[in-house]
Amino acid sequence: MSALPFLMQIEGNTFNLHEKAGRLITMIEREITPHLTGLFEQYPFVTVTGPRQSGKTTLCRAAFPDLGYANLEAPDVRQFAESDPRRFLARFSRGAIIDEIQHVPSLLSYLQVIADEIGRNSLFVLTGSEQFGLSDAISQSLAGRTALLRLLPFSLDERRRTGAQDTVDDIIYSGFYPRIHDRGLEPRQALRDYFETYVERDVRRMGGIRNLSGFRLFARLCAGRVGQLLNLSALGSDAGVSHTTARVWMTTLERSYVTFRLRPFHANIRKRLIRSPKLYFYDVGLACYLIGIERVEQIATHPLRGPLFENLVVAEVLKHRFNQGRRSNLSFFRDAQGLECDLLYESGQAIGAIEIKAGSTVASDYFRSLDRVGELIPGVSSKAVVYGGLTYQSRGRGEVVPLSRLPEFLQHLGPSISAGQGGS
Repeated sequence: MSALPFLMQIEGNTFNLHEKAGRLITMIEREITPHLTGLFEQYPFVTVTGPRQSGKTTLCRAAFPDLGYANLEAPDVRQFAESDPRRFLARFSRGAIIDEIQHVPSLLSYLQVIADEIGRNSLFVLTGSEQFGLSDAISQSLAGRTALLRLLPFSLDERRRTGAQDTVDDIIYSGFYPRIHDRGLEPRQALRDYFETYVERDVRRMGGIRNLSGFRLFARLCAGRVGQLLNLSALGSDAGVSHTTARVWMTTLERSYVTFRLRPFHANIRKRLIRSPKLYFYDVGLACYLIGIERVEQIATHPLRGPLFENLVVAEVLKHRFNQGRRSNLSFFRDAQGLECDLLYESGQAIGAIEIKAGSTVASDYFRSLDRVGELIPGVSSKAVVYGGLTYQSRGRGEVVPLSRLPEFLQHLGPSISAGQGGS
């Protein structure tokens, strides 16, 4: 596998045969951008993964406008890359963005040889909409040669800059997918199309799921359990499938960046701690659609408003970590007696304890469980309640943080990461 074809100057280097359909998303500068560009200078490759329509292509093409581009989602481009990988890569003598690399994982071995023979950084930006399988392939072929970043849909600040409605209920209802806010789409229709396309395309391609209607029901049941301990046996029973099938389907949802698990906190303390993870969706709007909410007015009195608000906050903190080029350091605390803290944010030796409340009024007992958790876990150095109200308050027992001030609060909760620390 010689790199010589790659080094040839070939006319038509940009290879823009397959632009994304429609106009590019109005460019809201993404918070992850400086880490992406900084890491590209330090590695031969940068790999950006995340959900479909989270803005990966727009981000990469805006950050690297001089690179060539190929989208492996297009059948003819994919066939070319599969049948003649050397000639395919030879078109990109100055590097390129290769979209949806999971479609042709065999390209990774050819890319490894190119990087080793050329011996310089800033060659290729790879994107993908899968976890696990793609990560395994990259670990085998590009270990030590690529930085890994995850791009989720808009953060609160990014969403706000689009001019979207900014009330708590509007945020829960419409979620964070860039396309919805860029094009002013009706969220229910857009999220229905998103999910149906995902089921028909990604789920079928991943294989192993023959009962698509059962899988749709399973996803809806998951949405109804956001913020709860994950019980695959109960989920499977309610969906009418075995525990084994429920486990496979949950892996599929996680693999395609629909759901994620929040791990329980473990420490050497004299307490029996819950060991099951909690279940969340990467986008609260998608969860809202799946549980059947059709109008924003329904949210104010919906019995799941509290869990949906909790999902919103947990996903926002996770985005903050990923946009800093960091991995998740998040967990929750619950012991066998029911003492609970919704979110623990570890930063070095310090831990921030966060309670999440959807109400707009600060109750006097909001800090009770935080105080008890702080006594049990020596590393807890800060405590906060994130709530659905409007006023920021600094109290002796901790901070009271409205959702609108959460991004600002997170900036002060943990140190920022330098661009050079995001490698694989």
